[in-house]
Amino acid sequence: MITEEQVRENLMDVLDPEIKIDIVNMGMVYGIDIDEEKKHVKITMTLTTMGCPAFEGIRQQVIEAVKKAGDVETVDVNLVFDPPWNKEMMSEEAKLAMRYMF
Repeated sequence: MITEEQVRENLMDVLDPEIKIDIVNMGMVYGIDIDEEKKHVKITMTLTTMGCPAFEGIRQQVIEAVKKAGDVETVDVNLVFDPPWNKEMMSEEAKLAMRYMF
């Protein structure tokens, strides 16, 4: 049985390509829905900017990371921009890292 915690932990391996902080701590993952019967996971997420050209690469990394979390056959990545991402969505750890980077 796959858990939301397992999925979230694996998604921490997916880094924002520009900032190099994982998408979970960046606050970009809005939802994780697991259908154990169908072995399906739906990730609802956003990007730091609308129209980010890196989305396809991020999407593929998300799919691979989720499949590593357990018995998952299919993964959907639902990209949304409501609410729009902002720096306040970041974890304290990510905010601290950003202070040292910029």
